[in-house]
Amino acid sequence: MAKIFSITLSFLILFQSATLDLSDLAQIDELLEHAEFHSEKYGDNVLEFLSKHYGELQKEHSRDHQEEKKEHEELPFTQHCCTHVFTAFVINKTQLPALKISGLVDFTTNFYYLDNYASIEKFDIFQPPKQA
Repeated sequence: MAKIFSITLSFLILFQSATLDLSDLAQIDELLEHAEFHSEKYGDNVLEFLSKHYGELQKEHSRDHQEEKKEHEELPFTQHCCTHVFTAFVINKTQLPALKISGLVDFTTNFYYLDNYASIEKFDIFQPPKQA
């Protein structure tokens, strides 16, 4: 069970370290539209487009084309605001000290019962009806 959990957690960290998110998958159409725009206007192929927006030419491209800043902010895989907190609780039986509880040997009873309803039987109003 621990191996399955560690493998699953490793894959989670691997996939989320690449900043994959469901909202980014919804913005893939904007990425394709912007790639077509670059292909028509600048004659860029796919590798040049990816280099201009996600690679070495990103700073130069953003500096030279300020008019496309709004479109660049809507591209997927550009928002890097994700926080992960992993908390692990490990209980190992060998690390816990054995609790030794001694039983009670001498115990006296302090129980006293007083029948408070014994006086009610004397009144006829609380008795069942009598047949004549």
